[in-house]
Amino acid sequence: MPERPAGGTTWQTLERLGGTVTGVHGRDWRPRYLQLAEELRAKIMSGELAPGTLMPSETELADTSGLSRTSVRNAIRQLREWGLVRAEQGRGTYVRAPRQRVRRRNTERYQWEKDRVLLDEAERLKTGAIEHDTGLTVDDLKFHAEYTRVDADEEMAAALQVEPGTPLLRRVYWTSSRHENPPLTLSYSYLPYDLVAANPDLLDESKEPWPGGTQHQLHTLGIELDRIDDVVRARPPSPDEAELLDIDPGVSVLTVRKTSVDTTGRVVEVADAVMPGDRTELVYSHKLQRWKT
Repeated sequence: MPERPAGGTTWQTLERLGGTVTGVHGRDWRPRYLQLAEELRAKIMSGELAPGTLMPSETELADTSGLSRTSVRNAIRQLREWGLVRAEQGRGTYVRAPRQRVRRRNTERYQWEKDRVLLDEAERLKTGAIEHDTGLTVDDLKFHAEYTRVDADEEMAAALQVEPGTPLLRRVYWTSSRHENPPLTLSYSYLPYDLVAANPDLLDESKEPWPGGTQHQLHTLGIELDRIDDVVRARPPSPDEAELLDIDPGVSVLTVRKTSVDTTGRVVEVADAVMPGDRTELVYSHKLQRWKT
């Protein structure tokens, strides 16, 4: 038996957890439920547990793993939070089909959108921002838009640099793959109403999806964007967002607050994109200046 190190508390804790001094580095000290979850994830990712497969019951997993039912439930909950399985009331837990992922490269995305503004309509009709982010085609997607006139509250007034109560055009967008019901992303856009009212077409939600997106809409008003500022946050989804986006308990959403500023320094749009955290990637690349030699 190895010699006990000084410090009885550490040794006693180690023995209580079932470890030995010689086995400390070789032992997996992650919680057992997490070990089980990762073993099951590996089987799902390898295809051993294919999409649509009914997962073993809690009793079966407890028997084969030697874990308690509580630990097994925690492991299944972890798989749900990873977006790998879904529970169906009265039927059991099933392996999810792979969800459509969104890879949003904001650094290049906004310039790509600006460059498209000057293309003819036929070219602008061929593709859009969601297609850019997903690799899907226009025919793969379903679009939804809702327009309402609202008064600016304190937060949105500050964001748009207008007085509280200023009329705004509130636009709610979501886009779904034709192969999945839940939207890929949800967006709330706010523009000063009097600004966009100069072009009545911009008040008509039936014109969506607009070829060339918001930057082209602003271009019809003689507006060119100088910069777009992004603020990224993670938070729990609201109940409505969780239902609409089909987000499992424990999964957060990523939000991007996009502030568009024109070449005169005026804020012309503030938009909040809400994206499921389990199937969204935000990619940023920044070119660094070289040191002078």
